[in-house]
Amino acid sequence: MAVPDFQSLMLPIVQIAADGQEHSSSEVSDLLAKLFTLTETDLRELLPSGKQSKYLNRVGWATTYLRKTKLLEATGRGKFRITERGQSVIRENLSRIDLKFLERYAELALFRGDPALEQPTNGDTSTPVAVQTPREILEASYQFLRRELAQELLERIKQKPPVFFERLVVELLVAIGYGGSLKDAGQAVGRNGDGGIDGVIKEDRLGLDYIYIQAKRWEGTVGRPVVQAFAGALDEQKARKGVMITTSTFSQDARRFVERIERKIVLLDGEQLTQLMIEYNVGVAVEETYIVKKMDLDYFEEE
Repeated sequence: MAVPDFQSLMLPIVQIAADGQEHSSSEVSDLLAKLFTLTETDLRELLPSGKQSKYLNRVGWATTYLRKTKLLEATGRGKFRITERGQSVIRENLSRIDLKFLERYAELALFRGDPALEQPTNGDTSTPVAVQTPREILEASYQFLRRELAQELLERIKQKPPVFFERLVVELLVAIGYGGSLKDAGQAVGRNGDGGIDGVIKEDRLGLDYIYIQAKRWEGTVGRPVVQAFAGALDEQKARKGVMITTSTFSQDARRFVERIERKIVLLDGEQLTQLMIEYNVGVAVEETYIVKKMDLDYFEEE
C-alpha cells in the first residue's frame, strides 16, 4: 500500500506506546511499516526535494504533534513514552486521532501559532483535514512556484527575437561552466549555421574539447529527422559532442535516436531549458529566501 498520511499514523503510535515503556523512533517506524505492510519501494519514496524519506518524515511529524499536545513525552534523543493524557485517550477507544481531534488541547494552537484555536474544541472530527506534513506542504508549494516560474520564462522567451535566444544560450552555457569567459562563448555561439551547427563552445576553460551547438525556437515537436541532420553535421566536422536546444519538445523517436548513436548528443527541450535557467540564475532574480533549520541534537548531547 502507499505510505499513509501522517495523521493516520497518530493512533497507531499512541497504541504502541500504550504499554508505558520507553520507545525509540526507529523502533516505532519499523513496527508501523509492518503494521501498514509497506514495501521497500514505499519506504524508499522521497519527498520532492529528494533529501528525505516521505515515510520517516510523516512518522516524525505524527510523533511531533503527539508530543506537542502532551500525549507523548520525550525521554531522550529520539525516544519517548506515553503520558497520562495519552493513556486517557487510549481509554476512549478511538478509531482515529488527527489534527481535528487534537484541537481539544490548547497546546496545539500554541504550537501552530493559530489564535483561532487557542480554546479547546469539542473534538468534532467531521471536518476534512490536511494529509500532508508541514514539510511536504512547504516543498509542494516550492515546486508549484518553480513550475509557474518556468512556464512564465518559456512564454517570455518565445516572445523575444532570435538574437535574444542566442544570447540566452550563451549566458546559460557559461553559467553552467562551459565556454570559459562570456566573451569567448559569445564569439563561438550564435554564428551563422554551418551545416546545421549554430556555434561551437569550449567544454572547459582550457578548450581541451569542444561542444557543437544548435539552438532554435522550433514550433511544434522536434522529430528525429532534425536531430539526425544535426548528427550528420557533427560527423562532417568530426565532432564527438553536441547539444540541441529548443523552446519546444523532442519526440520520443528523436530521443531514442540519440541514445543509439555513437556521437554524444544532449537534447534540451523548453522545460529543461527553463529549469536550468532557474538553477543557474539566468533570467531570474531571488525574491525571497527561507532558511529551514532543525535542532542540532549533537549540541545538546551530554559530554
